[in-house]
Amino acid sequence: MATELAPAREPDREKATRIVEAMRASVAERGIAGSTFDQVARAAGVSRGLLHYYFGSKEQLLVEAVRRECDVRDELLESAIAGAGSVEQVLDAMVRSFEDFLGEGPATAVMLHEMLTLAQRNPEIAYELAELGRRTRSHLADAMRAKSDAGVLALRDDPESVAAFLFVLADGILVRRLSEPEFDIRPLMDKAVEAARALLS
Repeated sequence: MATELAPAREPDREKATRIVEAMRASVAERGIAGSTFDQVARAAGVSRGLLHYYFGSKEQLLVEAVRRECDVRDELLESAIAGAGSVEQVLDAMVRSFEDFLGEGPATAVMLHEMLTLAQRNPEIAYELAELGRRTRSHLADAMRAKSDAGVLALRDDPESVAAFLFVLADGILVRRLSEPEFDIRPLMDKAVEAARALLS
């Protein structure tokens, strides 16, 4: 199971963040197999021993990189939805979040899909990714439940099921973008928004 970051001092946390970001960039460029501790340590400007001290193994570092990405995106999406006062504003917040993700390029998406492949052979990674998936869906479900309680949304199913379906829509579009970079996903996005609207109002 992945370990939490241990450093207590701010400079150490800064180093840990540099390590995680270096791993994210390396996986996007070289894949998981090509992202060695030596290479990541050089890119982060730290010793190889520090990587072992904080993360123990390459797998734990990879999980931390995915966890960090999920945390940031969860916070941004929850904040955007919290300020929405209508169904259309909630939809706009979700679409903007997804478009921002796509606009950052394939780095994060490639890392996530590399991790999914690794999870098929590594039970520890599979467990951690499943936990991250459940946590991310739960965050979105909680945000939608709050909007439903406030009368902003009229959910057609329980919040967990709606959240899961919305992520399935996003995952499908993301895979299409990765496999066919020149494919026009705008019609797919429009259809996804229609489907989401039907579940939210």
